[in-house]
Amino acid sequence: MNPFHASLATALVLSFAGGAALAQKRYDPGASDATIRIGQTMPYSGPASAYGTIGKAQAAYFRMINDQGGVNGRRIEFLSVDDGYTPAKALEMTRRLVERDDVLLVFGTLGTPSNSATRRYLNDRRVPQLFAATGAAKWNDPAHYPWTMGGQPDYRTEARIYAQHILRTRPDARIGVLYQNDDFGKDYLAGLRDGLGARAGEMIVAQASYQVSDPTVDSQIVMLHGAGADVFVNVSTPRFAAQAIRKAWDIGWRPAQYLASVSVSVNSVMRAAGLDKGVGIVSSAYLMTADDPEWSDAPQMRQWREWMAKYYPEGDTTDYLNVYGYVSAQLIVQVLRQAGDELTRENVMRQAAKLDRFAPAMMLPGVTVTTGADDFAPFESLQLMRFDGKSWVRFGKVIGE
Repeated sequence: MNPFHASLATALVLSFAGGAALAQKRYDPGASDATIRIGQTMPYSGPASAYGTIGKAQAAYFRMINDQGGVNGRRIEFLSVDDGYTPAKALEMTRRLVERDDVLLVFGTLGTPSNSATRRYLNDRRVPQLFAATGAAKWNDPAHYPWTMGGQPDYRTEARIYAQHILRTRPDARIGVLYQNDDFGKDYLAGLRDGLGARAGEMIVAQASYQVSDPTVDSQIVMLHGAGADVFVNVSTPRFAAQAIRKAWDIGWRPAQYLASVSVSVNSVMRAAGLDKGVGIVSSAYLMTADDPEWSDAPQMRQWREWMAKYYPEGDTTDYLNVYGYVSAQLIVQVLRQAGDELTRENVMRQAAKLDRFAPAMMLPGVTVTTGADDFAPFESLQLMRFDGKSWVRFGKVIGE
């Protein structure tokens, strides 16, 4: 073989070898040619058990994806376990998912306390903690926690929007605030104060906190009423939100009310409190409301109802939380699709930070998901809505930060 042919042969061998290397699949624990294993803890029991339907809806969505052939040909194995909304148990179960069950990532764990308890562990182990079901501002901190990304609009942003609405519609308001005594409640309180600005001190006349272990919030509602508040900002999870709405009504307190968007379920909150007792309450949304007549004939809504009937027939089609489960599951599937055959934890996290105006089905028109290496806040737009005794009715424009 002459020198030219020898060089050409060598080049071809190196070229084929390089192509094979480029095409080679890469996996971390929890991923293989056949499966992708995802872990989650969810409060299927305890004071926040109303949120458990989110995990069930997500599992139903993954069943549909598997029926359609999986993600890039791989089936999703979804391990969703009960943490009882207890931080210590959330950490224990997360350790088990990572160390015993070898999950590739942790997805959609519910609640600020549970995610706070596991964040350091997951970041130390370099395991993605993706689309945490909480809007605490601290999840958008890629500089210090590069393996953690939130999955809801920022609580502070939401509270600032309520504050702006109060200033515009009730400039002389006397505000009473009920809040959960953790990062979830404190973020809302901080956002409300930010939104009210220099007037926060005079307008907030009373604030009362509760612990998730408290049996009721009745005494807190009586105190806020006694302080003379004529605007009630209700920053609580579903069980306590329903109690607060009902107690306010029962004692004859009729303030203008604002309700944290995490507790807008018609079934577990508004119906539990009494539909008539919630008329006029203001909250916010970034997802379509399942029982909103405006969307009854929308293709996305018809598709969602068909999906519910087939994959989650026992689920409540009026429950906003089931829409959230459907949307959040689309997010993680999109990330895994983008990851292709490089199913390493590092690449999964890289793809989560490369969502570009992604619009999952059931998002409100004009609301999309965009993330970046220095921006881990997927949702940054909201629209105000008001409860009419049957469903939530949106008003105004989509508000983005």
